Amino acid sequence: MRYEGPTELYIDGSWTSASAGTTIETVDPVTEEVYASIACAEAEDVDRAVDAAAVAAERGSEWRSLDPADRGRYLHAFADALAELEDEITMVESHDNGKTPFEAGLDVDMAIDTFRYYAGWTDKIQGDTIPVPGDRIDYTRREPVGVTAHIAPWNYPFQLAGRSLAPALACGNTAVLKPSSTTPLSALYFGEAADRAGLPDGVLNVVPGSGREAGTALATNGAVDHIAFTGSTGVGTTIMEHAAKNITGVTLELGGKGPNIVFPDANLDAAASGCHYGIFMNCGQMCWAGSRLLVHEEVHDEVVDRVVERAESTPLGGGIDDDGRMGPLVADWHREDVLDYIETGKEEGATLATGGGVPEDRDTGYFIEPTVFTDVTNDMTIAREEIFGPVLSVIEFSDTQEAIDIANDSPYGLLSGVWTKHIDTAHHVAESLDYGMVSVNEYPVTFPQTPFGGYKQSGFGREQGTPAIDEYTQVKNVNLNIDR
Repeated sequence: MRYEGPTELYIDGSWTSASAGTTIETVDPVTEEVYASIACAEAEDVDRAVDAAAVAAERGSEWRSLDPADRGRYLHAFADALAELEDEITMVESHDNGKTPFEAGLDVDMAIDTFRYYAGWTDKIQGDTIPVPGDRIDYTRREPVGVTAHIAPWNYPFQLAGRSLAPALACGNTAVLKPSSTTPLSALYFGEAADRAGLPDGVLNVVPGSGREAGTALATNGAVDHIAFTGSTGVGTTIMEHAAKNITGVTLELGGKGPNIVFPDANLDAAASGCHYGIFMNCGQMCWAGSRLLVHEEVHDEVVDRVVERAESTPLGGGIDDDGRMGPLVADWHREDVLDYIETGKEEGATLATGGGVPEDRDTGYFIEPTVFTDVTNDMTIAREEIFGPVLSVIEFSDTQEAIDIANDSPYGLLSGVWTKHIDTAHHVAESLDYGMVSVNEYPVTFPQTPFGGYKQSGFGREQGTPAIDEYTQVKNVNLNIDR
């Protein structure tokens, strides 16, 4: 099966070829065959897109001067267009990324729900009235920041692009989206939806290209007013360096090494299922993956047995094979990286409880077996570094404080999980964890209305929920002296 969707850049309301005629070839991670060839943006194309977005963001422009309720209607129409394309986007995402159609469908649904959520925000972005001395009225306005750049990752190409685009557009900004060159296809459907919804020209632009060329051009363009980046901590640091030169605001959602903490009183069956899903969904290619499983010594063996049993019974699949519940890794180079981590884990003394290799019954595809390590200590490489694959490290603990200390002993602080029937334990541990998100008795979970973001090297700023409105607006204070 070959890709039949949009293949050009979407700039200023039109589909256009790349200036240099360059292309990106994408490979289906299941078949290992070329799936699509699309236009590849160069720096010149990115600059054209930013220029178009800057014009559309000017004061007095059609988009900027819209009645906020009308902007909400545009975003509802945009979500309707995505819903009409949902089945097509789902299959494209599955072939481009390798995730199963089941998981790809969840991603598309989440993006649509996010646009509908923020469509309801457009006429509710309010300022404050501030008491000040004398005959004055002082108030604030929340205004759009202007041109926003969105650099999306390859693990959730459609969902995570939509997560930042929706609040940015709802606040009256314009946007330039650069998807990962590894998985660029689903992002083009945002351009298709913009056409169908009738968004004014330049409001949304989509420029697939390499990180080195197109990503750098976008991050260094002085006309960009805010950058939203989801990806590795290393690249996020580079983005910050570029942004600093132009005093450009940034929202960074970076790596993670999430702990799931299982206490003896927990529902062990639910905990095993949640911890299994939290590391093996999307083949573990998630910043919020629960890649460390901290288990109390009283229930350690029982929990490990349940998790291993689930890992060994996980059906593999992808593409049009919707019988699978774990797809392949996104590329061969990434599979080699994950296999190297597995070898390091064995060399450092961890015990391989299951998995650890390439499945013998798969002739093609970048598959790897669901892998569980036991006898892991928190100073091992597999417990410290983000593997971004289906590799679970099990660490035993004796008491609550030890569990908290182990969980917090990480450079990352994105999502953590707590499994207990005691509400006091849940609240105490949640308060004690240095993580931007804590999920109790389920993992992982998020909604368009709940803030998403982390502490420490997991980044800063928040996507989703009310805090995202703060990311994509700036405060203007107005002081009015009414006695003169």
